[in-house]
Amino acid sequence: MAAQPDGGEKPFHIISPTLESLPLSRAAGTKVYMKLENIQPTGSFKIRGIGRLCQEAAKKGCRRFVCSSGGNAGLAAAYAAKKLGLPVTVVVPSTTGPTTVRKLEELGAEVEVSGQVWDEANKRALELAQTEGWVSIHPFDHPSVWQGHASLVRELKDSLETKPDAILLAVGGGGLLAGVVAGLRQVGWQDVPIVAAETRGAHSFHAALAAGRLVSLPDITSVAKCLGAKTVAARALECAQECRVISQVVEDAEAVRAVERFLDDERMLVQPACGAALALLYAGRLRRLQREGRLRTPLASVVVVVCGGGSIQAAQLRALKDQLGLE
Repeated sequence: MAAQPDGGEKPFHIISPTLESLPLSRAAGTKVYMKLENIQPTGSFKIRGIGRLCQEAAKKGCRRFVCSSGGNAGLAAAYAAKKLGLPVTVVVPSTTGPTTVRKLEELGAEVEVSGQVWDEANKRALELAQTEGWVSIHPFDHPSVWQGHASLVRELKDSLETKPDAILLAVGGGGLLAGVVAGLRQVGWQDVPIVAAETRGAHSFHAALAAGRLVSLPDITSVAKCLGAKTVAARALECAQECRVISQVVEDAEAVRAVERFLDDERMLVQPACGAALALLYAGRLRRLQREGRLRTPLASVVVVVCGGGSIQAAQLRALKDQLGLE
């Protein structure tokens, strides 16, 4: 079902299903609803915000998009560019897999490899964006991106009978977090706590919260490369002051196990970045937060944002399990 425009042209994302998950509910000990962003046209929530930003740039006369991405944001930018009939250059770090590069090229994107991590690819994208008529499409740090992502919460408000007791999501650069906070304010749900998951080795948000300021990780060592921004967006830190945000760091092994269990339980394959949020449920983090008094007991229901899996295949899951020594 196509999303309804919010005062403008029709957006590129769809209204994604909100479904109760019995296996996740059993694991968490409370009713769990899944917001299935993995079935968006590009395989992740990114098309919400990136699509909106690209539409706005096209209206202002943009002649070419340039986006830095390890995967899902680039796919969203390439999809939006194709829809708008404009060329796009996607700058990816060298850690980006061949499957993602192929998908980008199939969507018509020109792909340039630069640097080993997203931050380095972004520097190159910003250089290219100096070309006249080229517009930088930031993967997570732009108000239009956040407003696009906020549509996710408005859909939750329309589909749920009562507001959830918590929203669980993964944090990479902080764009989804900023969008969800914006959406909560728009629907009057700003008292709903957010549990923000990162994998160790990509935990720039957790590190910033602990320091009380933005900090840069020395390197991205997590297998969840889509969470791999060495420095989180400043807006993410502001969100933690405006709403109740509980930061949780999970291990790579927990995230990958969660991906495998979710595949068995719900027959959907998602990326380790998404596995970080699912691990909150499978690895008992939600119950622990309740025992610690950081979440209410009992919880009537929670929502987990299944943020996506546009760059994962069965062979990659097997390789990740081997890499981490999982059976």
